[in-house]
Amino acid sequence: QVHLVESGGGLVQTGGSLRLSCAASGRTFTGYAMGWFRQAPGKEREFVASITWIGGTTDYSDSVKGRFTVSRDNAKNTVTLQMTSLEPEDTADYYCAANWDPAQRTCSMIHPYYYWGQGTPVTVSS
Repeated sequence: QVHLVESGGGLVQTGGSLRLSCAASGRTFTGYAMGWFRQAPGKEREFVASITWIGGTTDYSDSVKGRFTVSRDNAKNTVTLQMTSLEPEDTADYYCAANWDPAQRTCSMIHPYYYWGQGTPVTVSS
């Protein structure tokens, strides 16, 4: 059974930074693409960033490009989302997800992701 556990969320002021981590366990994640999504109150879940486990190819939504950086540590089975220059619009619950893809492509769509974490809240105050 795959388990994804996010951590690192919290309250930060506009312009601040946070570092989210996703601890993955239950299997070898070679062949998986990992994603970060977020969901603000009253809004649909949206793509934030994706990274392939092999090669570390990345993709970002336009709204976070240049401010957020996704990375993975294969040895520790963790995926990290470094968030800088945070804005109130970044306030949301952030979710880590895993998608089995032997072709190792990043993915910005929700449905291919089969495994999800429980989420960690991020609040950016103005």
